[in-house]
Amino acid sequence: MTARVDTSPCPAPPWLPGGHAQTLYGALVVRHHRISFVRERVDTPDGDFLDFDWAGPGLFADRLLDGQYIQHDPQLRKSAARRWMRDADWSHLHQTPGNPALVIFHGLEGSSRSHYAQSIAQYFRARGWITVIAHFRGCSGFSNRMARAYFSGDSADIAFILDTVRQRVPLARWHAAGVSLGGNAMLKYLGESGQDAGWLQAAAAVSVPLDLVACGRTLSETWHGRQIYCRYFLRTMRPKVLEKARRFPGTIDALRLGQARSLREFDDLYTAPMHGYRNALDYWTRASSKPRLKTIAVPTLVLNARNDPFVPAPSLPGSHECSDAILLHQPAQGGHAAFVCGPVPGHLNWLPARLARFFETGG
Repeated sequence: MTARVDTSPCPAPPWLPGGHAQTLYGALVVRHHRISFVRERVDTPDGDFLDFDWAGPGLFADRLLDGQYIQHDPQLRKSAARRWMRDADWSHLHQTPGNPALVIFHGLEGSSRSHYAQSIAQYFRARGWITVIAHFRGCSGFSNRMARAYFSGDSADIAFILDTVRQRVPLARWHAAGVSLGGNAMLKYLGESGQDAGWLQAAAAVSVPLDLVACGRTLSETWHGRQIYCRYFLRTMRPKVLEKARRFPGTIDALRLGQARSLREFDDLYTAPMHGYRNALDYWTRASSKPRLKTIAVPTLVLNARNDPFVPAPSLPGSHECSDAILLHQPAQGGHAAFVCGPVPGHLNWLPARLARFFETGG
């Protein structure tokens, strides 16, 4: 069994050459439509919580079922959600059996505010889909309750999220999209679940670090990895974990963590031991989704730009390393979770349109 391959290009603009420029411009500069959500908080079986940001036909972030406008909840001002879900809101999302729905898994330190989550959710919401962005632990603007957080191989939380959205809107035709870290965890779950995940219509994984060892080394050992991308991620990751160290004395080496300058150092000190791995290398090896691609049964698009500065092109899978449920698309251009297109100032429409084409036609 081998994957199908899509050889079509991503039409990256000539005024934005190179993977670094495309990645940084897409994340920090390009303009895009913004969408607001209604938030639901769900308790997890282990005593923590996850926040889900919903949008869909008839569900409005700024008003209720009776048309009454409500103010932006002050608790949510740092998020893309404007208010909390109420019991009456669910009636809007249950009106049409078979309505298409999409759950989105964000990347490292992402949220419903991330450029890719916003562009994907807005595109599908505008076309009548139910969309929900599931925040990993500690990524919704609130500290989670436990010393643990989230990690690239957390297929158990992916399973909980998928079960939750399916229970909330059971008559929808559910699809899933995972970006970067969220895509790796989603693919790992799909590979482990096989036919049990068959209730999903289709899935799409975007800019995924399928081989975490290769990607972790690139981010931790190259100049651009350490000086640009690690600095960007650690500016929010370190404070979150140092706050946990104050709440859970003796569980985290706060002094050494405060000195971490790369993702490998951070994962060695916190992510790996906190989540049951010996060290960063053990974590990266065992949490990688690449070995699981052969057992995925759900129709799945795996989309990686070959100039992604996080993901070395030689680490990308070939068709022989995947099941025949997978469509591999590896355009030369696009950067990491960006895929900027069009004349100056550019737009982010290519990526959601690519996902929609796969969900609707399988190609």
